[in-house]
Amino acid sequence: MTNATPSAVAAAAQEQLMDLAGSLRDRARPGEEVEVMLAEGRSTSVKVFAGSVESLTVAGGAGAGIRVLSGGRQGFAHCGSLELDVLEATLAEARDNAEFAEPDEWNGLAVPDGVTPVVVDSWNDAVVDTPTDRKVDLAVDLDRRVTSVDPRVTSARVTSYSDGWAVHALASTQGVEVSTRGASCGIGTQPLARAGDETQIGWGSDAAREPDALDVDRVVSEAVERATQLLGATKPQSSRRTILLEPRLAATLLSVVSGMLCGSRVVKGRSPFADRLGEQVASDLLTMTDDPTRIESLAAESHDGEGLACRSNPLITNGVLDRFLHDSYSGRRSGAASTGSAVRGTRSLPGVGAQLLVVKPGDRSFDELVASIDHGIYVTSFSGLHSGINATSGDFSVGAEGILIANGALSTPVREVTVASTIQRLLLDIVEVGGDFEWLNGGDGACSLVIADVAVSGT
Repeated sequence: MTNATPSAVAAAAQEQLMDLAGSLRDRARPGEEVEVMLAEGRSTSVKVFAGSVESLTVAGGAGAGIRVLSGGRQGFAHCGSLELDVLEATLAEARDNAEFAEPDEWNGLAVPDGVTPVVVDSWNDAVVDTPTDRKVDLAVDLDRRVTSVDPRVTSARVTSYSDGWAVHALASTQGVEVSTRGASCGIGTQPLARAGDETQIGWGSDAAREPDALDVDRVVSEAVERATQLLGATKPQSSRRTILLEPRLAATLLSVVSGMLCGSRVVKGRSPFADRLGEQVASDLLTMTDDPTRIESLAAESHDGEGLACRSNPLITNGVLDRFLHDSYSGRRSGAASTGSAVRGTRSLPGVGAQLLVVKPGDRSFDELVASIDHGIYVTSFSGLHSGINATSGDFSVGAEGILIANGALSTPVREVTVASTIQRLLLDIVEVGGDFEWLNGGDGACSLVIADVAVSGT
């Protein structure tokens, strides 16, 4: 198959992985449930500093994750090889682990539920066909360009190009047989802007299905703007302000919310929304869906981590809490069904998670949103999200940087800001959803959010 296209090679690899996964699954003993997940892929990473290549890494990898369930006991084991003797040993290890596990009546593999999967083929030959020299040139050119736009930007902390492709196969004794493939690439840079003794770091990035689709011009423009716009930033006076979040930060906030809507947290009583299905939990302007079937997105998927067909799951509709996300385990435990929301890798058991958040856009542009705010702050970054948010109570207190908004116009840059509220209050105080919808590099589709009356602490 030396003259075969990368697509044909990937298709052949899918078939081989599927056959291998099926042969291991078929070694299940009477009374056992067995699930085998296999994956292999390859990646390229180029890092550039001061116009020269700092590192170039091309690496391949493979792995397997195997689950064995018997009598309510679950065992799991993983390995970093597709060699048959290693896979057989991994199956034996998973079987041994199951013998020592505590029984749990809710344990069990996913059972196909009849949902028809959306066809998603995320493969692109260009990721494999593009010569390594061309990938290096992309990173070097990005580094050169980002340091030639503004005299205050003379270097970048790091500039990079990366890509990867992978094929997966999943087979289980419950009738799941799924194989997928995908490929993507990305660029990024972190320029340093200097004015006197002050230094600010910006960033810009893009991701696509092929190198020629990467928008270098936009990355350069956004990275330089982010590096220079906060020069001269000071602490603001503490006050209550309207905050404006661009799509990227709006998605960051809403991903925190989606984590609170995962069944794994709900069944343990660790979500502030656990008992609020059907209630108004947000402004009626907010409609948010977890929809990995949106093929326009880089994060689109046909199947979840347990091999069930992905589907659209409305989470919040016109402010009303519509549903929680479930994998098979949390679905059984809560008396609901899986929502096709299992996420995992070969080295982990399935868990529950949002796969592709999509926000319904409003009407006004970002500039129109700014013009509508008299006393506010355009937040350009959050810090301390993991430590500053209590996922059980919803308490929210995180660091931020941004630009003050005064009388409908961007004003002075600020830093060392603390934004404090609760997730519940932030959702209810959304006063506008922007019309500036965009697909983000991570796959989510989001718009700017305007949130009123938030405590902003500085001096």
